[in-house]
This record gives sequence, C-alpha cells and structure tokens, in this order.
Amino acid sequence: MKQVQAVIFDWAGTVVDFGSFAPTTIFVEAFKREYDFDISLAEARVPMGLGKWDHIQAVGALPEVAARWQAQFGREMTREDIDNIYQTFMPLQVAKVAQHADLIPGTLDVVSHLREHGIKMGSCSGYPRVVMDELLLAAEANGFKPDYVVATDDLAAGGRPGPFMALQNVIALGIQDVAACIKVDDSVPGIEEGHNAGMWTVALLLSGNEAGLTEQEFLNASESALDSARAKAKNAFERSHAHYQIDTIADLPAVIVEINRRLAAGERP
Repeated sequence: MKQVQAVIFDWAGTVVDFGSFAPTTIFVEAFKREYDFDISLAEARVPMGLGKWDHIQAVGALPEVAARWQAQFGREMTREDIDNIYQTFMPLQVAKVAQHADLIPGTLDVVSHLREHGIKMGSCSGYPRVVMDELLLAAEANGFKPDYVVATDDLAAGGRPGPFMALQNVIALGIQDVAACIKVDDSVPGIEEGHNAGMWTVALLLSGNEAGLTEQEFLNASESALDSARAKAKNAFERSHAHYQIDTIADLPAVIVEINRRLAAGERP
C-alpha cells in the first residue's frame, strides 16, 4: 500500500523562527543601512520564500516601494543597487540567523512521529548556504536535524518557485515517487515549489510569514484574533491552491493520515 515516504520542510516560519522574523527584519535593516531608504516589515514580507537576491529585487519592484525610490533618488532601482543591498544583507543575516533558531512549538513531536513511521525528513530554504550553515548548527542544538538540507544557492537550476530544491531532496533521500512526498511551507513560492515538483502541499497559516505573529502573540491571542490572522493568511495563499492549510507544524500528523488514505485509494497530488 502506497504511503507517505518523505516530508520536505521549509525552515523560517515552518520549523524555526515563529513569524519568520529573521529574514524580514534584516531586509528592513539592509535597505536602511545601505541607502538610508525605509521599507516596512509588511513590504519586506510580500515576496517571502524567494531566494534573497530575488527577494530584494521583488521588494524594489513593489509599486509603492518603486515610487518612493524614484522620489528619493530620481531613478529606478538597478541591479547594482540590488547587489549592494544584498551585500549588506548577507553578513547581517549570517550574524543574526542563529538568534531566530527557536523551534516552533510541536516541531519535536512531529519529528518523533515521522521517525516512528519511517518517514524521511528533507528540507530546503530561501536562505543561501552560508546562512543555512549557521542556522543548521543552532537548530541542531535545539534538537532539530533533518535528513537532508538544500539552500537556495546550492543548485545551478535555481530556487523557488521552481521544483529544483524539492526534487534534489527526492534524489538525495532515495524517494521512489514524488506523489509520496509532502512539501510544508509558510510562503506562496514554497507551496508553488511543491506543486511544481508534483508533491502534496501543506500551507502553514499562523506560524509563518503571512500571519506575521510572534510566538507569544500566537499563544496569547483570542480565538477571534486567530481567526482574523487565519483569514489574512488564507487570502495570501488563495492563488497557490495548497492541498491543505493548517495552523502550524503541530497539526501535520493528521494531514499525513489523510494523505495516506488518499494515496491508498490511488489518488495523486
């Protein structure tokens, strides 16, 4: 009987860094340091899931950001500008990513569940390798070590929303069928990556970028506040058509049971 063979996790907002604050806050800081140019945290969140150079380019292309840039500098943002911001961003991200390596509640329980059921754990990220190496050490110290990790600059083919990082996990883990894999992510490009790789996709509504809650805000929130945050995230994910939407990684085991049922019935993603 066909069953789930692997789960491929995103990192920030999925297994670590509740609310995905490490990359977003540092984007804001990098724009400010390099060009004394202000972007909001909300603007920094819009392209989350892309590789970081592409993310900076996408932020600069937001109509409201592009208009402010034109007003401040009298010209459009150039590739050189993006390179400069990226060069400022990278050492900041490397220095600070370990500060955002706390595991999202429920992660270790889910890891135990996967191990008990013989399900392999892959992972991939919008972080480049130099950042991932720092995050890996910090996450392992907190008890999380997946079977495989792909960074956004590891593959010549590129990153999200292409399927390449997810499929590299399939190859490295020796998975027989992409339909036996689940991609779990808190960003639209990450869900699109899973679709493009032929996998089941699970969008995280409350632990990641789209809701933008801190862990404490999540724990203290009223049900109506959580409903509002869910609605905001669902709206953001609408065009991605994730197979499942759950609050956090803690809710994943029930989804695996349902996908196993569908696989046994002959369904594919």
